[in-house]
Amino acid sequence: MLSPYSEATYAVSALCAEVRDFLGEAFRSVWVVGEVQRVKQSQNGHLYFELVEKGEHDRIVAKLDAVIWRGDLVRVRRALASSRQQIAEGMQIRCRAGLDFWPPGGRMQLVVREVDPVFTLGLLEQRRRETLEHLARAGLLEANRVLPMPELPLVLGLVTSEGSAAYHDFLSSLEESGYGFRVVFVHAAVQGARAEREIASALAALAAAAVPLAVLIRGGGARSDLAAFDTRVVAEAVARAPFPVLTGLGHEIDESIADRVAHTAFKTPTKVAEHLVELVAEADAAVLDLKRRLRREALEPLLAAQRAVDRAERELRLAHGRLLATAARLDEYQRLFARLSRELLKSGGQRLDRVGGQIAGAAPRLLERAAARPRPLLDRMAVAARGRLAAARATADGLARVFETLSPERTLERGFSITRGADGTLIRRSEQVTAGQTITTQVSRGTITSRIEE
Repeated sequence: MLSPYSEATYAVSALCAEVRDFLGEAFRSVWVVGEVQRVKQSQNGHLYFELVEKGEHDRIVAKLDAVIWRGDLVRVRRALASSRQQIAEGMQIRCRAGLDFWPPGGRMQLVVREVDPVFTLGLLEQRRRETLEHLARAGLLEANRVLPMPELPLVLGLVTSEGSAAYHDFLSSLEESGYGFRVVFVHAAVQGARAEREIASALAALAAAAVPLAVLIRGGGARSDLAAFDTRVVAEAVARAPFPVLTGLGHEIDESIADRVAHTAFKTPTKVAEHLVELVAEADAAVLDLKRRLRREALEPLLAAQRAVDRAERELRLAHGRLLATAARLDEYQRLFARLSRELLKSGGQRLDRVGGQIAGAAPRLLERAAARPRPLLDRMAVAARGRLAAARATADGLARVFETLSPERTLERGFSITRGADGTLIRRSEQVTAGQTITTQVSRGTITSRIEE
């Protein structure tokens, strides 16, 4: 019977050394595919990360610790930089590595010496193509682009990493404009494993807040840093948003799927801010122009009315002058009529007296002659005398009617009036009276006493 101590017994360090030698020999150089997670660079320049494989529902089914030593890291980064890539969380890579075992920690890890940039690019392009085909089938490629932009985009939602350069550049540009922008900010990672979920969640939160517009931005970076914006989750979140989504993802060359389905895509966060400021400035200019046109349209009728008032005042002054002139002429006519009336009455009386005297003087002689003449002659003389008397009476009646027509009373009945001061002075001009003075106006059937107010 063999003794239990007859079998080989390893010390821990010896066994670990054998495991290390065995793994190092068996897996000296192999190609491994996986997703990068938990990237961390040490102070001495080495890059540590996990390489994982995921199954359904993103469940991790296998995981290996990995490291790229400082000397290899420079070469790996240079190779990736030629295609604008860098190792980042969530990135699928194909790498050449050896399997190593570290006895002090009892930990196995991949020692990565080379990363295939073509594999990552091809995988990204394949996923991008599949995502675009899915969006096209779902009718989402133009869904956000057809939404109307707010006419005055002063209220907006912002999705980015809080405190990032993109965050500060965007908000500084809005603030420097001087316009009163109100920004509803929701933080989200813009690269790495959490980016898809957080960006989609942030857009959903802005939808619940009923913002009229959203901006999705990040700073510049390698193409692999933008992987989250090529995912189906983010693309659908942007396309299905109930408001226009503007993107500024900080890259001058590549167009992400998020850019493709967004309402409007810009190269940088600052460009997005400048566009919004320009829209508000245009609206501001339109409002100022409208104010000027409304003021002009409102003032034109007032100016026309003022011109009409000025014309009316000039016409009133002219009419006042004409009235004063007419009043003066009426006064002159009144004096003339009065004088003519007196003269005509006096002349008519004198003529009547002369005719009467003549008749009285001629009557005895006529009677004597009549007595001496035959009767027919006397009759003719009587008829002639009666005719002359009738003519004299008609002349007197005509003169009386003329005098009546030209009399001041008939002039008053035609609408004219005579105004006198308290002392009886005839008032011809407005300068003859002062406020508080009492005047008397003679009209056709009476007089009117007035007090001057103005």
